[in-house]
Amino acid sequence: MIEVSKKEAVRVMFDEISPKYDFLNHFLSFGIDQVWRKKLVTMLDSHHPLTVLDVATGTGDLAIAIESVKPQKIVGIDISEKMLEVGRKKLNAKGLDHLITLRRADAEKIPFSDHSFEAITVAFGVRNFENLELGLTEMRRVLRPGGVMLILEFSHPSSFPMKQLYGIYSRFVIPLMGRIISGSSKAYTYLPESVAAFPSGQKFLDILLKAGLKNVSQRSLSAGIASIYLAEK
Repeated sequence: MIEVSKKEAVRVMFDEISPKYDFLNHFLSFGIDQVWRKKLVTMLDSHHPLTVLDVATGTGDLAIAIESVKPQKIVGIDISEKMLEVGRKKLNAKGLDHLITLRRADAEKIPFSDHSFEAITVAFGVRNFENLELGLTEMRRVLRPGGVMLILEFSHPSSFPMKQLYGIYSRFVIPLMGRIISGSSKAYTYLPESVAAFPSGQKFLDILLKAGLKNVSQRSLSAGIASIYLAEK
């Protein structure tokens, strides 16, 4: 039996669900995922970056939202070509393909030179890295000195009753609805499993520091369901 790496498994999974990905994202989160992205963009806006790299961009939702910050260049990278194809269609429909470029690339081998971007963003992508520390180190490498990194990711609610309600919703409702709508039996079982395994909170802040970043902080969202992590180079 041939073992498939996490990276390849993730790529195949997102290729398969790409046609329904945007709908399921908004449907299963009741649209809150869009609110979270707007909060990240508001935080980014205060730094006024001219060049932004959106890692694990998927279908480009965050890259498109960052347009409101008025940078000169936005580049989105992802390992799933099918997700990027959906994103390019969205860019074309919105007339943003002159500003935003989407290209297939590995977050652990970013194809840009050192200090290429003033800001780097990730939304719901770092938990999919095969090697988390390597991915963060690569992101730091292409970030300019003084640049900012903003990472939006699911976290672990700790307070009653949100912890219990979210546990039931993520373990039972999300896999069931995801399977019915997307046709994938694995993708939306993987989601709660990957969230549970992700080192959120202080553990992730420590990993950011280990990757050579500084001034790290966490902003909790929606009673701890998600967090925005900020770090500087």
